[in-house]
Amino acid sequence: MNDAEAARLSPGQPAAKAGLWEILTRLSRKLFTWYVLKTLALGQVLSLFICGTAVTSQYLADVYKVDTPMLQSFINYCLLFLVYTTWLAFRTGENGLIYILKKKWWKYIFLGIADVEANYAIVKAYQYTSITSVQLLDCVGIPVLMALSWFILRSRFRLIHYIAVVVSLLGVGAMVGADILAGREAGTASNMLIGDLLVILGACLYAVSNVTEEYVVKNLTREEFLGMVGLFGTFISGLQLIIVEYTAIGNIQWDWKVVLLFAVFALCMFGLYSLMPIVIKVTSATSVNLGILTADLYSFFFGLFLFGYKFSGLYIVAFVVIMAGFIMYCSTATYNIEQPPESPVAGTVDSAMKDEENGEEQATSLHYIPEELQAHSD
Repeated sequence: MNDAEAARLSPGQPAAKAGLWEILTRLSRKLFTWYVLKTLALGQVLSLFICGTAVTSQYLADVYKVDTPMLQSFINYCLLFLVYTTWLAFRTGENGLIYILKKKWWKYIFLGIADVEANYAIVKAYQYTSITSVQLLDCVGIPVLMALSWFILRSRFRLIHYIAVVVSLLGVGAMVGADILAGREAGTASNMLIGDLLVILGACLYAVSNVTEEYVVKNLTREEFLGMVGLFGTFISGLQLIIVEYTAIGNIQWDWKVVLLFAVFALCMFGLYSLMPIVIKVTSATSVNLGILTADLYSFFFGLFLFGYKFSGLYIVAFVVIMAGFIMYCSTATYNIEQPPESPVAGTVDSAMKDEENGEEQATSLHYIPEELQAHSD
Protein backbone atom coordinates (compact mmCIF):
# COMPACT_ATOMS: atom_id res chain seq x y z
CA MET A 1 0.00 0.00 0.00
CA ASN A 2 1.48 3.40 -1.01
CA ASP A 3 1.20 6.67 0.91
CA ALA A 4 -1.69 7.94 -1.21
CA GLU A 5 -3.80 4.84 -0.53
CA ALA A 6 -3.01 5.04 3.18
CA ALA A 7 -4.09 8.67 3.22
CA ARG A 8 -7.39 7.75 1.58
CA LEU A 9 -8.15 4.89 4.04
CA SER A 10 -7.03 6.40 7.30
CA PRO A 11 -9.93 8.90 7.70
CA GLY A 12 -12.42 6.01 7.55
CA GLN A 13 -10.81 4.04 10.34
CA PRO A 14 -11.67 6.45 13.17
CA ALA A 15 -15.24 6.62 11.84
CA ALA A 16 -15.51 2.83 11.83
CA LYS A 17 -14.17 2.63 15.38
CA ALA A 18 -16.59 5.34 16.48
CA GLY A 19 -19.48 3.47 14.86
CA LEU A 20 -18.50 0.22 16.61
CA TRP A 21 -18.12 2.02 19.93
CA GLU A 22 -21.56 3.58 19.52
CA ILE A 23 -23.10 0.16 18.83
CA LEU A 24 -21.44 -1.35 21.91
CA THR A 25 -22.54 1.60 24.04
CA ARG A 26 -26.16 1.24 22.93
CA LEU A 27 -26.03 -2.51 23.51
CA SER A 28 -24.62 -2.11 27.03
CA ARG A 29 -27.28 0.50 27.86
CA LYS A 30 -29.97 -1.92 26.70
CA LEU A 31 -28.58 -4.97 28.48
CA PHE A 32 -27.51 -3.36 31.74
CA THR A 33 -30.36 -1.04 32.66
CA TRP A 34 -31.50 -0.63 36.25
CA TYR A 35 -34.52 -2.80 35.41
CA VAL A 36 -32.35 -5.68 34.14
CA LEU A 37 -29.89 -5.45 37.03
CA LYS A 38 -32.74 -5.35 39.58
CA THR A 39 -34.38 -8.36 37.95
CA LEU A 40 -31.05 -10.19 37.88
CA ALA A 41 -30.45 -9.53 41.58
CA LEU A 42 -33.96 -10.59 42.61
CA GLY A 43 -33.69 -13.75 40.52
CA GLN A 44 -30.47 -14.73 42.26
CA VAL A 45 -32.04 -14.19 45.68
CA LEU A 46 -34.73 -16.66 44.61
CA SER A 47 -31.99 -19.08 43.49
CA LEU A 48 -30.34 -18.81 46.89
CA PHE A 49 -33.63 -19.63 48.62
CA ILE A 50 -34.00 -22.70 46.38
CA CYS A 51 -30.39 -23.61 47.13
CA GLY A 52 -31.17 -23.43 50.86
CA THR A 53 -34.08 -25.85 50.48
CA ALA A 54 -31.97 -28.25 48.37
CA VAL A 55 -28.96 -28.26 50.72
CA THR A 56 -31.03 -28.76 53.88
CA SER A 57 -33.07 -31.53 52.24
CA GLN A 58 -29.93 -33.33 51.09
CA TYR A 59 -28.31 -32.92 54.50
CA LEU A 60 -31.39 -34.38 56.19
CA ALA A 61 -31.43 -37.31 53.77
CA ASP A 62 -27.68 -38.08 53.71
CA VAL A 63 -26.70 -37.46 57.32
CA TYR A 64 -29.88 -38.12 59.30
CA LYS A 65 -31.66 -40.47 56.86
CA VAL A 66 -34.76 -38.27 56.88
CA ASP A 67 -36.81 -38.45 53.68
CA THR A 68 -40.02 -36.51 54.34
CA PRO A 69 -40.56 -34.02 51.48
CA MET A 70 -44.27 -33.69 52.21
CA LEU A 71 -43.67 -32.84 55.88
CA GLN A 72 -41.21 -30.14 54.84
CA SER A 73 -43.71 -28.67 52.36
CA PHE A 74 -46.49 -28.91 54.94
CA ILE A 75 -44.54 -26.68 57.35
CA ASN A 76 -44.12 -24.07 54.60
CA TYR A 77 -47.83 -24.11 53.75
CA CYS A 78 -48.64 -23.70 57.44
CA LEU A 79 -46.45 -20.59 57.57
CA LEU A 80 -48.19 -19.19 54.50
CA PHE A 81 -51.54 -19.93 56.15
CA LEU A 82 -50.58 -18.22 59.41
CA VAL A 83 -49.30 -15.09 57.68
CA TYR A 84 -51.22 -14.56 54.44
CA THR A 85 -54.49 -16.42 55.00
CA THR A 86 -54.83 -14.67 58.34
CA TRP A 87 -54.07 -11.40 56.55
CA LEU A 88 -56.95 -12.08 54.14
CA ALA A 89 -59.24 -12.94 57.03
CA PHE A 90 -58.96 -9.37 58.37
CA ARG A 91 -59.84 -7.87 54.98
CA THR A 92 -63.33 -6.98 53.91
CA GLY A 93 -65.09 -6.72 50.57
CA GLU A 94 -63.78 -8.27 47.36
CA ASN A 95 -60.27 -8.65 48.80
CA GLY A 96 -61.48 -10.47 51.90
CA LEU A 97 -61.19 -14.17 52.63
CA ILE A 98 -64.94 -14.85 52.79
CA TYR A 99 -65.67 -13.22 49.43
CA ILE A 100 -62.75 -15.00 47.72
CA LEU A 101 -63.84 -18.39 49.08
CA LYS A 102 -67.43 -17.85 47.96
CA LYS A 103 -66.51 -16.85 44.43
CA LYS A 104 -63.32 -18.75 43.60
CA TRP A 105 -62.79 -21.59 46.07
CA TRP A 106 -62.86 -24.34 43.41
CA LYS A 107 -60.23 -22.61 41.27
CA TYR A 108 -57.82 -22.36 44.19
CA ILE A 109 -58.35 -26.02 45.05
CA PHE A 110 -56.93 -26.92 41.64
CA LEU A 111 -54.08 -24.44 42.16
CA GLY A 112 -53.32 -25.98 45.56
CA ILE A 113 -53.25 -29.49 44.08
CA ALA A 114 -50.92 -28.38 41.25
CA ASP A 115 -48.52 -26.64 43.64
CA VAL A 116 -48.40 -29.40 46.25
CA GLU A 117 -47.98 -32.22 43.74
CA ALA A 118 -45.34 -30.30 41.77
CA ASN A 119 -43.19 -30.03 44.89
CA TYR A 120 -43.74 -33.67 45.77
CA ALA A 121 -43.11 -35.06 42.26
CA ILE A 122 -39.77 -33.30 41.79
CA VAL A 123 -38.42 -34.32 45.21
CA LYS A 124 -39.70 -37.88 44.81
CA ALA A 125 -38.03 -38.18 41.40
CA TYR A 126 -34.56 -38.07 42.99
CA GLN A 127 -35.25 -41.52 44.48
CA TYR A 128 -35.62 -43.07 41.02
CA THR A 129 -33.52 -41.11 38.53
CA SER A 130 -30.25 -39.22 38.38
CA ILE A 131 -29.45 -35.58 39.09
CA THR A 132 -28.60 -35.21 35.40
CA SER A 133 -32.05 -36.36 34.30
CA VAL A 134 -33.78 -34.10 36.81
CA GLN A 135 -31.83 -31.04 35.64
CA LEU A 136 -32.45 -31.75 31.97
CA LEU A 137 -36.12 -32.74 32.15
CA ASP A 138 -36.98 -30.01 34.64
CA CYS A 139 -36.33 -27.55 31.80
CA VAL A 140 -39.44 -28.93 30.07
CA GLY A 141 -41.34 -26.54 32.30
CA ILE A 142 -39.98 -23.47 30.49
CA PRO A 143 -41.50 -24.13 27.03
CA VAL A 144 -44.69 -25.35 28.73
CA LEU A 145 -44.80 -22.12 30.71
CA MET A 146 -44.26 -20.04 27.57
CA ALA A 147 -47.07 -21.92 25.80
CA LEU A 148 -49.46 -21.38 28.73
CA SER A 149 -48.48 -17.70 28.86
CA TRP A 150 -49.21 -17.44 25.13
CA PHE A 151 -52.73 -18.89 25.38
CA ILE A 152 -53.83 -17.89 28.89
CA LEU A 153 -52.04 -14.58 29.56
CA ARG A 154 -51.91 -13.63 25.87
CA SER A 155 -48.18 -12.92 26.17
CA ARG A 156 -46.25 -12.52 22.95
CA PHE A 157 -42.52 -13.11 22.65
CA ARG A 158 -39.95 -11.60 20.33
CA LEU A 159 -37.13 -13.46 18.58
CA ILE A 160 -34.61 -12.47 21.24
CA HIS A 161 -36.70 -14.18 23.91
CA TYR A 162 -36.55 -17.52 22.11
CA ILE A 163 -32.80 -17.09 21.54
CA ALA A 164 -32.36 -16.24 25.22
CA VAL A 165 -34.20 -19.41 26.28
CA VAL A 166 -32.00 -21.51 23.99
CA VAL A 167 -28.86 -19.87 25.41
CA SER A 168 -30.00 -20.53 29.00
CA LEU A 169 -30.75 -24.17 28.18
CA LEU A 170 -27.27 -24.49 26.68
CA GLY A 171 -26.00 -23.32 30.06
CA VAL A 172 -28.03 -26.08 31.71
CA GLY A 173 -26.43 -28.53 29.27
CA ALA A 174 -22.99 -27.31 30.34
CA MET A 175 -24.02 -27.78 33.98
CA VAL A 176 -25.15 -31.34 33.27
CA GLY A 177 -21.84 -32.02 31.52
CA ALA A 178 -20.00 -30.76 34.59
CA ASP A 179 -22.07 -33.10 36.77
CA ILE A 180 -21.11 -36.04 34.56
CA LEU A 181 -17.42 -35.14 34.74
CA ALA A 182 -17.66 -34.75 38.51
CA GLY A 183 -19.53 -38.06 38.85
CA ARG A 184 -22.43 -36.55 40.81
CA GLU A 185 -25.02 -38.69 39.02
CA ALA A 186 -23.23 -42.02 39.48
CA GLY A 187 -25.27 -44.76 41.13
CA THR A 188 -28.36 -42.64 41.79
CA ALA A 189 -30.78 -44.11 39.27
CA SER A 190 -32.96 -47.06 40.30
CA ASN A 191 -35.90 -46.75 37.93
CA MET A 192 -35.19 -44.12 35.29
CA LEU A 193 -38.59 -44.26 33.59
CA ILE A 194 -40.60 -43.59 36.76
CA GLY A 195 -38.19 -40.86 37.83
CA ASP A 196 -38.19 -39.13 34.46
CA LEU A 197 -41.99 -39.19 34.27
CA LEU A 198 -42.18 -37.67 37.76
CA VAL A 199 -39.82 -34.86 36.73
CA ILE A 200 -41.85 -34.08 33.60
CA LEU A 201 -45.09 -34.15 35.61
CA GLY A 202 -43.63 -31.88 38.28
CA ALA A 203 -42.25 -29.43 35.68
CA CYS A 204 -45.64 -29.16 33.95
CA LEU A 205 -47.46 -28.67 37.26
CA TYR A 206 -44.96 -25.96 38.24
CA ALA A 207 -45.71 -24.25 34.91
CA VAL A 208 -49.45 -24.31 35.69
CA SER A 209 -48.81 -22.91 39.18
CA ASN A 210 -46.47 -20.18 37.91
CA VAL A 211 -48.73 -18.96 35.11
CA THR A 212 -51.65 -18.84 37.56
CA GLU A 213 -49.46 -16.93 39.99
CA GLU A 214 -48.57 -14.40 37.29
CA TYR A 215 -52.23 -13.88 36.43
CA VAL A 216 -53.30 -13.41 40.06
CA VAL A 217 -50.47 -11.08 41.17
CA LYS A 218 -50.80 -8.86 38.07
CA ASN A 219 -54.60 -8.67 38.05
CA LEU A 220 -55.57 -9.22 41.68
CA THR A 221 -53.24 -9.18 44.69
CA ARG A 222 -50.14 -11.01 45.90
CA GLU A 223 -51.80 -11.61 49.28
CA GLU A 224 -54.73 -13.38 47.64
CA PHE A 225 -52.47 -15.83 45.82
CA LEU A 226 -50.31 -16.61 48.86
CA GLY A 227 -53.28 -16.76 51.23
CA MET A 228 -55.18 -19.22 49.04
CA VAL A 229 -52.08 -21.35 48.41
CA GLY A 230 -51.48 -21.37 52.16
CA LEU A 231 -55.06 -22.39 52.92
CA PHE A 232 -55.54 -25.16 50.38
CA GLY A 233 -51.87 -26.18 50.36
CA THR A 234 -52.01 -26.82 54.10
CA PHE A 235 -55.15 -28.93 53.77
CA ILE A 236 -53.96 -30.96 50.74
CA SER A 237 -50.38 -31.51 51.92
CA GLY A 238 -51.57 -32.37 55.43
CA LEU A 239 -53.92 -35.03 54.08
CA GLN A 240 -51.22 -36.46 51.81
CA LEU A 241 -48.74 -36.32 54.67
CA ILE A 242 -50.91 -38.61 56.79
CA ILE A 243 -51.28 -41.06 53.89
CA VAL A 244 -47.73 -41.35 52.51
CA GLU A 245 -45.31 -40.27 55.27
CA TYR A 246 -46.89 -41.42 58.52
CA THR A 247 -44.28 -44.17 59.07
CA ALA A 248 -41.32 -42.06 57.93
CA ILE A 249 -42.17 -39.29 60.40
CA GLY A 250 -42.39 -41.81 63.24
CA ASN A 251 -38.87 -43.03 62.43
CA ILE A 252 -37.20 -39.60 62.67
CA GLN A 253 -34.63 -39.34 65.46
CA TRP A 254 -35.36 -35.82 66.63
CA ASP A 255 -32.61 -33.60 68.04
CA TRP A 256 -31.83 -29.88 67.84
CA LYS A 257 -29.84 -30.25 64.61
CA VAL A 258 -32.71 -31.98 62.81
CA VAL A 259 -35.12 -29.34 64.09
CA LEU A 260 -32.75 -26.59 62.90
CA LEU A 261 -32.52 -28.11 59.42
CA PHE A 262 -36.32 -28.34 59.20
CA ALA A 263 -36.56 -24.71 60.34
CA VAL A 264 -34.00 -23.47 57.80
CA PHE A 265 -35.77 -25.38 55.01
CA ALA A 266 -39.15 -23.90 56.00
CA LEU A 267 -37.80 -20.35 56.22
CA CYS A 268 -36.08 -20.63 52.82
CA MET A 269 -39.24 -22.02 51.24
CA PHE A 270 -41.37 -19.34 52.89
CA GLY A 271 -38.99 -16.65 51.65
CA LEU A 272 -39.14 -18.13 48.14
CA TYR A 273 -42.94 -18.15 48.07
CA SER A 274 -43.16 -14.63 49.55
CA LEU A 275 -40.64 -13.04 47.17
CA MET A 276 -41.53 -14.82 43.92
CA PRO A 277 -44.86 -12.98 43.38
CA ILE A 278 -43.04 -9.67 43.74
CA VAL A 279 -40.48 -10.65 41.10
CA ILE A 280 -43.13 -12.09 38.78
CA LYS A 281 -45.17 -8.88 39.02
CA VAL A 282 -42.30 -6.74 37.68
CA THR A 283 -41.12 -9.35 35.15
CA SER A 284 -42.88 -12.57 34.17
CA ALA A 285 -43.06 -16.20 35.24
CA THR A 286 -40.84 -17.23 32.31
CA SER A 287 -38.17 -14.71 33.25
CA VAL A 288 -38.18 -15.92 36.85
CA ASN A 289 -37.81 -19.56 35.79
CA LEU A 290 -34.81 -18.67 33.63
CA GLY A 291 -33.23 -16.79 36.51
CA ILE A 292 -33.54 -19.64 38.99
CA LEU A 293 -31.74 -22.09 36.70
CA THR A 294 -28.62 -21.08 38.64
CA ALA A 295 -29.99 -22.60 41.86
CA ASP A 296 -28.34 -25.97 41.12
CA LEU A 297 -25.01 -24.20 40.71
CA TYR A 298 -25.30 -22.54 44.11
CA SER A 299 -26.22 -25.91 45.60
CA PHE A 300 -23.09 -27.36 44.02
CA PHE A 301 -20.86 -24.65 45.52
CA PHE A 302 -22.27 -25.39 48.98
CA GLY A 303 -21.79 -29.09 48.24
CA LEU A 304 -18.06 -28.53 47.73
CA PHE A 305 -17.74 -27.95 51.47
CA LEU A 306 -20.62 -30.03 52.85
CA PHE A 307 -20.65 -33.13 50.63
CA GLY A 308 -17.19 -33.23 49.07
CA TYR A 309 -18.21 -32.50 45.46
CA LYS A 310 -15.46 -32.27 42.85
CA PHE A 311 -14.97 -28.88 41.23
CA SER A 312 -15.06 -28.39 37.47
CA GLY A 313 -14.45 -25.17 35.55
CA LEU A 314 -17.43 -26.10 33.38
CA TYR A 315 -19.71 -25.01 36.24
CA ILE A 316 -18.40 -21.45 35.87
CA VAL A 317 -19.02 -21.61 32.13
CA ALA A 318 -22.57 -22.85 32.79
CA PHE A 319 -23.22 -19.99 35.21
CA VAL A 320 -22.00 -17.36 32.74
CA VAL A 321 -24.04 -18.82 29.86
CA ILE A 322 -27.24 -19.02 31.94
CA MET A 323 -26.75 -15.43 33.12
CA ALA A 324 -26.16 -14.29 29.53
CA GLY A 325 -29.43 -15.89 28.43
CA PHE A 326 -31.29 -14.41 31.38
CA ILE A 327 -29.98 -10.88 30.68
CA MET A 328 -30.89 -11.24 27.00
CA TYR A 329 -34.44 -12.24 27.92
CA CYS A 330 -34.90 -9.34 30.35
CA SER A 331 -33.37 -6.75 27.98
CA THR A 332 -36.46 -6.70 25.73
CA ALA A 333 -40.03 -6.46 26.94
CA THR A 334 -42.69 -8.99 26.06
CA TYR A 335 -46.11 -7.64 25.19
CA ASN A 336 -49.72 -8.68 25.58
CA ILE A 337 -52.42 -8.95 22.93
CA GLU A 338 -55.40 -7.30 24.49
CA GLN A 339 -58.20 -5.19 23.04
CA PRO A 340 -60.28 -3.51 25.73
CA PRO A 341 -63.41 -1.85 24.32
CA GLU A 342 -62.20 1.63 25.23
CA SER A 343 -58.80 1.31 23.58
CA PRO A 344 -57.89 0.60 19.94
CA VAL A 345 -54.37 -0.46 20.85
CA ALA A 346 -53.75 -4.10 19.91
CA GLY A 347 -50.62 -4.72 21.94
CA THR A 348 -49.12 -3.35 25.13
CA VAL A 349 -45.53 -3.52 26.27
CA ASP A 350 -44.76 -4.98 29.67
CA SER A 351 -45.43 -2.12 32.09
CA ALA A 352 -42.33 -2.50 34.23
CA MET A 353 -40.03 -2.42 31.20
CA LYS A 354 -41.93 0.50 29.69
CA ASP A 355 -41.67 2.53 32.88
CA GLU A 356 -37.96 1.81 33.06
CA GLU A 357 -37.39 2.99 29.51
CA ASN A 358 -39.45 6.17 29.98
CA GLY A 359 -38.03 6.91 33.41
CA GLU A 360 -41.55 7.36 34.77
CA GLU A 361 -43.75 5.59 37.30
CA GLN A 362 -47.05 4.63 35.73
CA ALA A 363 -50.02 2.73 37.05
CA THR A 364 -49.93 -0.92 36.04
CA SER A 365 -52.99 -1.66 33.94
CA LEU A 366 -54.86 -4.90 34.44
CA HIS A 367 -54.70 -7.57 31.79
CA TYR A 368 -57.84 -8.36 29.86
CA ILE A 369 -59.98 -10.73 31.93
CA PRO A 370 -61.79 -13.44 29.95
CA GLU A 371 -65.55 -13.61 30.40
CA GLU A 372 -65.44 -16.79 32.44
CA LEU A 373 -63.18 -15.05 34.99
CA GLN A 374 -64.98 -11.72 35.14
CA ALA A 375 -66.61 -12.78 38.37
CA HIS A 376 -63.51 -11.27 40.03
CA SER A 377 -64.77 -7.80 39.26
CA ASP A 378 -68.50 -8.34 39.86
